[in-house]
Amino acid sequence: MTDEHPGQFPYTRGIYKDMYRARLWTMRQYAGFGSAEESNQRYRYLLSQGTTGLSVAFDLPTQMGMDPDHPLAAGEVGKVGVSIASLADMEQLFDQIPLEEISTSMTINSTAAILLSLYVLVARSQGADPKKLNGTIQNDILKEYIARGTYIYPPRPAMRIITDLFAWAAAEVPEWNTISISGYHIREAGSTAVQEVAFTLADAIAYVEAAIAAGLAVDTFAPRLSFFFNAHNNFLEEIAKFRAARRLWARIMQDRFHAQDPRSLMLRFHAQTAGSTLTAQQPDVNVVRTTLQALAAVLGGTQSLHTNSRDEALGLPTSEAAKLALRTQQVIAHESGVPAVPDPLGGSEYIENLTDEIERGAESYIAQIDKMGGTLRAIEEGFIQREIQNASYEYQKKVESGEAIVVGVNRFQEPEPTAPKVFKPNPKIEQLQIDRVRNLRATRPKAPHAASLESLEKAARASDNLMPHILSSCAAKATVGEISDRLRKVFGEYRES
Repeated sequence: MTDEHPGQFPYTRGIYKDMYRARLWTMRQYAGFGSAEESNQRYRYLLSQGTTGLSVAFDLPTQMGMDPDHPLAAGEVGKVGVSIASLADMEQLFDQIPLEEISTSMTINSTAAILLSLYVLVARSQGADPKKLNGTIQNDILKEYIARGTYIYPPRPAMRIITDLFAWAAAEVPEWNTISISGYHIREAGSTAVQEVAFTLADAIAYVEAAIAAGLAVDTFAPRLSFFFNAHNNFLEEIAKFRAARRLWARIMQDRFHAQDPRSLMLRFHAQTAGSTLTAQQPDVNVVRTTLQALAAVLGGTQSLHTNSRDEALGLPTSEAAKLALRTQQVIAHESGVPAVPDPLGGSEYIENLTDEIERGAESYIAQIDKMGGTLRAIEEGFIQREIQNASYEYQKKVESGEAIVVGVNRFQEPEPTAPKVFKPNPKIEQLQIDRVRNLRATRPKAPHAASLESLEKAARASDNLMPHILSSCAAKATVGEISDRLRKVFGEYRES
C-alpha cells in the first residue's frame, strides 16, 4: 500500500477526493420495452420512485438499424427494449421529461450516432441547450464483434462513425459522454475478471488511437470517455477489479498517450449487476446476489449503477421488481454507512494484492494484443473471442461437476413453486409500430427527406464528418432503418468469418 489517497493519480482509491461524501453515484434503472408510450410511463414511474438518471434499452431492430416493418424485425419489435424508428418515437419516449435536467444513458451501438441525433433534436424542441445535456451513449462497437453481435458495418467504417461522433460532440454536446466502453458484455459472455479489464481497456486503446489518427488531440475527447463494467459475484475480486482498471487506465493514458488533462486519466464507470448470475430457480435469491454485487460496485468506486431485478431470468422486470431493485441501491446509499468512507477497503492486504494481481494479468493480455497488431487485428483473428469462449467453457464445466456452487441450481434445490408473475409487452405493439412508421413515410415532406439522405450518402463516400448529415436526416423525418441503409450502401455489412 502506497501513500496514495482518493482523488490522486493513479486513482486506485477513487477518482475524487471525497467520493460519495460529496455526491452519491447516479442511480439508474435500465428500462425500455414495447412502444415509446409504454417506456415513457415506466421512466416517469422510476423517476417518481427516486432514480436519479435514466437508462434506455432499445429493441433489436433499433439496435440493428432496421425499421419495424423490416422482414428480419418480425417477432422482435419492442421485445428486449423500446422500438424507436423516428423522431416522433423519440419525442414520445421523453414526453414530459425535461432533458436539460436529467442524465440519460442510452445502450445503443451500431446506430448510436442516429439515436444521439434524435435525442439532441428532442432536447432542442423542448427549448434545452444541447451544450448542457448530460448523459452517455454506449457507442462501443468493438465489443459487439467480440461478445454481443449487434454490429452492422465492418469494423473500420464503424470506427469512422465513432470518431466522427467524438469530434462533433466535443463542440455540440460537450458535457455528453461520447462512449461507454463496455466490459459488461464481455463478462456476460463468460470472461474472467482479468479478461474483462484487459479486453475493455484494449478496446479503449483502439478508440483513442483511432481518434488521434483522425486528427483529434487526446485531451479534446478523452475526458468524455466513460466505461461500463459488470458487478459479478466474487465480492472481493470485483472490488479489486475496479481499482485495478482505474489504475491501469491512468497509466496507459499518461505513458502511452501523454494526456495532460487530469480528467483524461480518470476512469469513470457505470456498473450493472450481473444478469448472467440470475437464476430462474428460486428467483427471490437473486435479490441477495444483486445486493452483494451492487455493494461491490459501490466499494469499488462506481459513478453510476443499475441493479438487476429478481425476475429477469424469467422475463422483463415487473414495475414492482424494478422498484425493489432501486430500493436496494437506496438502502446501500442511505442506511449502510458505506458512502461515508472513500475506498473503505484500501489498505487491506488481500484487496491490495488482488488489485496488483488483476492489473498484472490485464497488462499481460494488453501486451499480447499489442504484439498481434492491436485490438482490431486481434478481433479479426478471433483471439479475444476464443479467450472468452474458453473461459466460459471452463466455468460451465465447474458448475456441471459441482465444483462451482450455484444456489438453487446445483445445490440447495427445492421443488419449484408456482411461477411468479412475469411481465410481457403488449403483443399488438409490433403492428402498431409498423403502421406508425408506414404512416410517417406516407405523410412526411418528400423533398427534404430525399435530399438529406443523398447528402448523407455523399458524405459517407467522401471524408466529411457524418454527424451533421445524420442530424439533418433525422430532422427531415428519415427513419433509423433508412439512415442505416444509406450507410450500408456505402460501407457494406460485416459478416463474421
